[in-house]
Amino acid sequence: MAEPVLSEVKDGIGTITFNRPEALNALSTDMTEGLIEATGRFERDPAVRCVVLRGAGEHFMAGGDIKGFHKSLTEDRAGHVARLEMRVVKAHQTIYHLRRMAKPVLVSVQGAAAGFGLSMILAADLAIASDDAYFTLAYRHIGLSADGGATYFLPRIVGERRALEIALLGERFTAARAHEIGILNWVVPRATLAEETMAIAHRLADGPTVALGRAKQLIRMSLDNSWDEQSHREAEGLAAAAATEDHLEGVAAFIEKRKPAFKGR
Repeated sequence: MAEPVLSEVKDGIGTITFNRPEALNALSTDMTEGLIEATGRFERDPAVRCVVLRGAGEHFMAGGDIKGFHKSLTEDRAGHVARLEMRVVKAHQTIYHLRRMAKPVLVSVQGAAAGFGLSMILAADLAIASDDAYFTLAYRHIGLSADGGATYFLPRIVGERRALEIALLGERFTAARAHEIGILNWVVPRATLAEETMAIAHRLADGPTVALGRAKQLIRMSLDNSWDEQSHREAEGLAAAAATEDHLEGVAAFIEKRKPAFKGR
């Protein structure tokens, strides 16, 4: 049986691939375990300076494993319900890793992105998709509320009223619409998605990793901080970045009128 999650590191880019294409990369228990392991490992690995999330085959991720849900519900409904809360808590560990790691996370989307798949996109730092990608929060269609941080991230990205529309109606929307409302940064032709994704990933991986990580963390915490708290966190972050070799290199490159060669330290 193929591994449900593939990972590789090359040129400072850590790529994580959901690898259940025959099931539209639906999130299974084994995939959850694989994602926790891979994201945690990449978070700790100094050789990884940017993380890319992608799906194998024609689709990104079609949410949860509905066939698995049905089997569990019909064979042991009480046990399924009793276990579900901790299953969600466990799946959220991947989201924690993506949000807190001090390096950029770029998600590359093609085909369907539904349920937990959309939550993963919302949790990432930057998102690029093919022009034929499509999205839906989907949970309402199987009588569930959302998980994966969707109810936290979605209103912060698109606003409360639009988030309620997406969650309560569960309608499918296009990549163009996702770009319009701020879920996607870029929409590109399907044929160039991989190339465009790697171009952005290289720009991130070749950057001053410590400073980028600080910027990510500062922006993430800003919506929950007062100005007084945030101003102090900015001062601390700038001081920490100023102590890096990358800061010295950036200043020297500016003075010498050349492109900086950042090392991520």
